[in-house]
Amino acid sequence: MENEFYRHYKDRVLPALRERHKYKNVHQIPRIEKVVVNTSIGSQPDVKQALEEAKAELALITGQLPAVTRSKKSIANFKLRKDEVIGAKVTLRGDRMYEFLERLIKAALPRIRDFRGVSPRSFDGHGNYTLGVPDQTIFPEVELDKIKRNIGFDVTIVTSAQTDEEAKSLLSEMGMPFSDRAKKLAAASPPEGGPAGGEQAA
Repeated sequence: MENEFYRHYKDRVLPALRERHKYKNVHQIPRIEKVVVNTSIGSQPDVKQALEEAKAELALITGQLPAVTRSKKSIANFKLRKDEVIGAKVTLRGDRMYEFLERLIKAALPRIRDFRGVSPRSFDGHGNYTLGVPDQTIFPEVELDKIKRNIGFDVTIVTSAQTDEEAKSLLSEMGMPFSDRAKKLAAASPPEGGPAGGEQAA
């Protein structure tokens, strides 16, 4: 059965991007290739227990078992040795990727207190976007009474876009609530109590 969010991409997002950027070939239209969710536990005093809890939370949120990440080199200032366990990550593709993005955009991000949108400046110059999630409680799957510690993590969305502008268009059409977009919508809407075109009752 086809994922609903992927169907939205095919039926709505693809035509909108093709029209906006005047792509001549359907293969030029940007797509999301993978989503990487990773967390670090290096600063925790009880590394082994923290790692197990982080892996359990990532598995619950993403629906996939995480892989352990290790340090690539030693850094004396941080008391870090090469090949030491520093966190966990999950790489999502296909249906699981679209399911996760749908829950992130439609359910999790709106639950952040005083949420005003995500930063439009977190692109890497190559069409990929990373946002930081302060803790796992924004995901509805997480049961608050079972949380032993807050686990923050990064979500990196890797796209096939050639530029950050194209990647932002793609994510905006997918529903990503960028903060500058929210400001534009607020500026375009009429003040409360003022003339609102057809919205005002006759």
